[in-house]
Amino acid sequence: MFPEIDPLLAAGVTLATAATDAVYVLFTSAVIARRRIWAANWSSLWYLLSSFAVISYTNNWIYIVFAAVGSWAGAFLTMTFLHKPPANPSGPLAPAIGGSDRQDAP
Repeated sequence: MFPEIDPLLAAGVTLATAATDAVYVLFTSAVIARRRIWAANWSSLWYLLSSFAVISYTNNWIYIVFAAVGSWAGAFLTMTFLHKPPANPSGPLAPAIGGSDRQDAP
């Protein structure tokens, strides 16, 4: 019922799709920041990596599962490391002095 799985190929597909999604997140970030050179670089790497995964699992449907796992991990990890909280967060904002919109005024 289940096709035979090559563990090395399954790991390759997982890593390729993880890298593909990581690169996709970086590509999107570069586009939002309007960094043309980096957007183009990430885009070309994105297609290069996705080619391996597509070619690998088109002959055997079970590799789609490994592609999905890699895709999720790549996007999650990249978003985790790309959007770190600031090292020195700013302090709380001071309340407006003399404003009429204060909630605690009688």
